[in-house]
Amino acid sequence: MNTAPKTVVITGASTGIGVEAALYFFERDWNTIATLRHPEKRRTLLHERGLPDLLHLDVTDPASIQPVIQYALDKYQKIDVLVNNAGYAVFGPFEAVSQQQLTRQFDTNVFGLMEITRQILPVFRQQKRGVLINVASMGGRIGFPLYSLYNATKWAVEGFTESLQYELKPLNIKVKLIEPGVIKTDFYERSLDTTDNIGWAEPYGAIIQRGKKWDAEFAMRKGTEPKEVAKVIYKAATDKTNRLRYIVGSDARQVSFIRRILPESLFYRILERAVLD
Repeated sequence: MNTAPKTVVITGASTGIGVEAALYFFERDWNTIATLRHPEKRRTLLHERGLPDLLHLDVTDPASIQPVIQYALDKYQKIDVLVNNAGYAVFGPFEAVSQQQLTRQFDTNVFGLMEITRQILPVFRQQKRGVLINVASMGGRIGFPLYSLYNATKWAVEGFTESLQYELKPLNIKVKLIEPGVIKTDFYERSLDTTDNIGWAEPYGAIIQRGKKWDAEFAMRKGTEPKEVAKVIYKAATDKTNRLRYIVGSDARQVSFIRRILPESLFYRILERAVLD
């Protein structure tokens, strides 16, 4: 018996995890609506592969969300899965953060995610089913040097999602958290907003340089390929369980394990030395 293809909406599909997730669903015959801030300007692998549904959506612009939802319903009559993947990071000492950077960080990673979630929930309720997948981070459970804003947003996503699962489970809406470690993407060039370009050479200069070097080198040596994250997102969308968290990457699993078994003070010293020495 043939069943109609399922429909997924993915935010932040211009590169990295978003691109790979969109391709992974599309290659498995899902109706894949990949959203980008500027689909008409930024040519991506999704354009080259011929995905038919590349739409504009900026999570910081609530007015851009409903047209995407309506497009999916008009064309496919349903939305089975929403993948909240859009995000970026502010890197640098908190003291150097501008108000604009602080606002944009939370607008993108937290408030935008919450807004699209709020707008999709009536659809899921009417359908009496749906899967909500929020892409968080290892940085949503562990704080890393020079990522105070990014960590704050990802911790917010963790708490929001963990709480939301209780509200939505009786409505047959499944809630999932994806927790990748360091990923081999252009994140450190494209999606990293630094605070050290506004005159903070001292007293944070040396820490900033060591932190940047560690990020880039670790990503190249031990970072997980974004396709591996896409596979886990697909698993979360299709495994039909009520499992909440999906850790991705050997680094994320190792650090999470070490955090659980070591005293906090020792764990902090190890992490500090690994990143900043």
